Amino acid sequence: MRKWAVIFLAAVLAWTPLIACAEAPEAAFIEMEDGEYAIDVAMEGGSGKVTISSPAILIVEDGRAYARIEWSSTHYDYMKVEDETYYPINDDGGYSTFEIPITVFNEAMTVIGDTTAMSTPHEVEYTLVFDSESITSSDQTPQAAAQRVVYTAIAIIAVCMGVGLTRRMERQRDSEKWGQKGRRRF
Repeated sequence: MRKWAVIFLAAVLAWTPLIACAEAPEAAFIEMEDGEYAIDVAMEGGSGKVTISSPAILIVEDGRAYARIEWSSTHYDYMKVEDETYYPINDDGGYSTFEIPITVFNEAMTVIGDTTAMSTPHEVEYTLVFDSESITSSDQTPQAAAQRVVYTAIAIIAVCMGVGLTRRMERQRDSEKWGQKGRRRF
């Protein structure tokens, strides 16, 4: 029995370095403050039927770069970068969205996207190129501009409704004050 315990312990110790080497891909270093930015990303591969949003959101955490990738499809259930699997961050049923490490800037980075749009799931290989020269504030993305337009429209509608309600209340008060025939009641 003791012999088997020693063999088991030796096997575990022998495999530990191999398991430790299978770490998540290391995100590229970038000299920027932590926060969210916009970065242009080009994609090649697949059938050409799907796209990703560009610019994408660049997330900088502790000097490391990550990207929020949004597909033009709801049918991606995971992505792989190197051997690490990443799952969607959205649960709302919208377009498949992932946060993945950016392993290299200005060069092709191979990723796998698993699509469920076909009769059976298929892993499809894509290459992404993140353009480090295009990094801007995340407020300058088309998505951020659209969000500002929606908020402005909501504010205008709210003001119009407030003005309309106030005018209606004034008319009602005036009609009660003057009576129906336009004479003032005493």
